Amino acid sequence: MVKPKLLFPIIIIMLFLLGGCSSQPTEIEKKAEHGLLDLTQFNLKNEIIPLDGEWAFYWNQLLEPDSLDQGSLSGYVPFPSSWNKYEIDDQKIPGSGYATYQLTFVASDNEILALKLPKVRTAYKLWVNGELIATAGTLGTTREAMVPQYLPQIISFEALQGENTVVLQASNFYMSSGGLLTSIFLGGETGLLTMRYNGLAYELFLFGALMMMGVYHLALFFFRKKDRAPLYFGLFCILVAIRTLLIGESFLYFALPDLDFTLARKIQTLTYYLGVPLILMFFRAILPDYFHLFLTKIVLVMGIAYTAVVIFAPTNIYSTINPIYQIWTIFLIIYLFTRLLKIAFHKEKSSGLIILGGLALIATSLIDIITLSPWINDSWPPLIRMIFQGDANSSTGQLIFACLYSLLLAKNFSESLEYRTVMGEKLIEMNTHLDELVLTRTKDLTESNKKVAQQNLELEQINQELQLLSLNDPLTGLWNRRKYKETVGLEWQRCLNHQKPISLLFIDVDYFKNYNDLYGHAAGDECLVQIGATLKATLARPSDMAVRYGGEEFVVLLSETGKEDALKIARLLLKRIDQLGILHQGSAVKNCITVSIGVASLLPGHHSRHEDLIEIADKALYHAKAKGRNQVVYLDAASHDTPV
Repeated sequence: MVKPKLLFPIIIIMLFLLGGCSSQPTEIEKKAEHGLLDLTQFNLKNEIIPLDGEWAFYWNQLLEPDSLDQGSLSGYVPFPSSWNKYEIDDQKIPGSGYATYQLTFVASDNEILALKLPKVRTAYKLWVNGELIATAGTLGTTREAMVPQYLPQIISFEALQGENTVVLQASNFYMSSGGLLTSIFLGGETGLLTMRYNGLAYELFLFGALMMMGVYHLALFFFRKKDRAPLYFGLFCILVAIRTLLIGESFLYFALPDLDFTLARKIQTLTYYLGVPLILMFFRAILPDYFHLFLTKIVLVMGIAYTAVVIFAPTNIYSTINPIYQIWTIFLIIYLFTRLLKIAFHKEKSSGLIILGGLALIATSLIDIITLSPWINDSWPPLIRMIFQGDANSSTGQLIFACLYSLLLAKNFSESLEYRTVMGEKLIEMNTHLDELVLTRTKDLTESNKKVAQQNLELEQINQELQLLSLNDPLTGLWNRRKYKETVGLEWQRCLNHQKPISLLFIDVDYFKNYNDLYGHAAGDECLVQIGATLKATLARPSDMAVRYGGEEFVVLLSETGKEDALKIARLLLKRIDQLGILHQGSAVKNCITVSIGVASLLPGHHSRHEDLIEIADKALYHAKAKGRNQVVYLDAASHDTPV
């Protein structure tokens, strides 16, 4: 039994983890009123602010920013909140339907900001200042027309000094409640990304810890099949670990953005429906005198029946009957609580661990039930709403439960080992070679640990290489388009901060299709490799970036480089590629490989975007091709070209 002096610190630690593990920051008490949120007193670049309060609401209307005036305002509603709570003409809104939300926030400066978007039930589009910046799934006015998707995102945009308008369209025909249950956060991209990655890291920690405990206890059962407690406990830990990847920051959606919504939803629901009978069977396995066999069988049958419904029925069916299972779960929670009281009264062996673990499980179950329902009230205190709106908190409670009962199982296992040790000491004279055996096994274990450490090191190196490969073009060795998209925004912002020009060369191999048709794709690949090598050799500065943009197209990004220097580099590249002397009888320009180059150069400003750079360079490349290819064409922002 756990000593009484230890109970209070353990309870405090449990409450701290349940209430403080959320990745959300402390909420700023600044709410929108009648669709307007004044943020001029905040440093938005360094703050993270939830866009909570009263949003304009247009029920059963999918309105774009330019058509809001044509819509019929249904009222101003609290946000975030399930729209099932809203009433229009004294009638409650159903969970299925579609709507448009609108908020205007006031900023003090022009600056690049970002929005952290949670999971929206179940498809959405979001505009800022009339520009569509984020989507998830396909919106529709019927179940057949929409495609659901859960996709938490962080999206950057340019905030304007003064009023900025956020418009969100959402539709839901798959869940029992619609809308948003968690806040949209506004702030600097770095802060929001840190918030996101901290949440992902914590949830991956939960996943790893629970999965290891689950696998470990399944292994215990494999070697000792008479005791089924480790089997039920291990399966429960694995179910919770899988569920952890689908809640909170939703790492599984982060890793697999195209993951089928229905499949993911079924998996998440199954972890709940199967977890209830597993946990009751576990309690009966360790304390058979306190938990009735008949009730355990009923719980198992109910879990199997609901599992069958989830597997074979549409999402909206089991979403509708889910409250019945939640009520059933509440009954079981009450039953578990009465059993814990009885265990405490009888002062059962290790009752401290049993009671603490049971209380952690009860708290976790209540969090799960409330999180998966539209019962959360916006008038609740911020700490309470943070606990119940952060659905990763339930996994924290289940980890606490798993740790405590792992300790209990380990304690029982340790006592069993201790008994065997005592018996073994009585037979020590018969086991004269025992010391040698222990030394041999210790040596083997040391060698095994060394091998594991070496394998971990090799795995870390492989992961680093895979990360690098994901950003490199495998053919030419240049950076790929993904790396370009990660870099160009940062370089643009750096040049904006220092008021330095930035230039871009858009390069296309002339008549490359003819080359492939004439010499074959293997020769075409070798040609691209030589051009890539030429780009690398020509660019002198470490900050210059050569990218294989796609097919036979290349991009060269030149930070802090003006028009004249960019043209100079472009001419040099044109000359050196020509000097490669790669035979090309299918070219209408020359009997060797040549390229056309479009050049653009901009001085970044608050009213321009880095996307403008590649658009202008692309137009310049088009002009170079139209003028006969094998040449450099510069195009400025006013669309006046200068052939070179």
